[in-house]
Amino acid sequence: MAWLKQMRWNCVESALKGLDRLAAWRGRAAAMPAHLTTGIEGEDAAFFYLSRRGYRVVARRWSAGNVPGDVDLIAWQDELLCFVEVKTRTAHDATAAEVAVDWHKRRILRRLARNYMRQLPQAMPPQVRFDVVSVYLVPGEQPEIVHFENAFGWNERRRDWE
Repeated sequence: MAWLKQMRWNCVESALKGLDRLAAWRGRAAAMPAHLTTGIEGEDAAFFYLSRRGYRVVARRWSAGNVPGDVDLIAWQDELLCFVEVKTRTAHDATAAEVAVDWHKRRILRRLARNYMRQLPQAMPPQVRFDVVSVYLVPGEQPEIVHFENAFGWNERRRDWE
């Protein structure tokens, strides 16, 4: 039964990629800067990666409205709520993609997570985890995805060198 689920996700991903190519070919794709297009492709790859592994993605690019920033993906892994930051690169540089989730970005993600959890109907807040997914979309190669579960927590002191 697991192979059937995998096949379903593969078909959905292929169909969406085909529709994106068709829209671009017909000139109906949204005109966006290349770095934003790359970021969206990385988020799509991370979405399918997590979905294949049994996560239930409930939000993409979620923002609170009154807090700057957004959470790339919010997903449930059984009873655990995961806030996922996706970092996409088109090359393996000297610095890994996940390093871009600095102190400031982690602070914003925590604030957004608190706002999201206030909206949940549950009386008791669920257990929460903050993940980082690095996606490398190197031209001519298969996407490489590295998932860092529990990359950071709720509490952290800022260090002077950050």
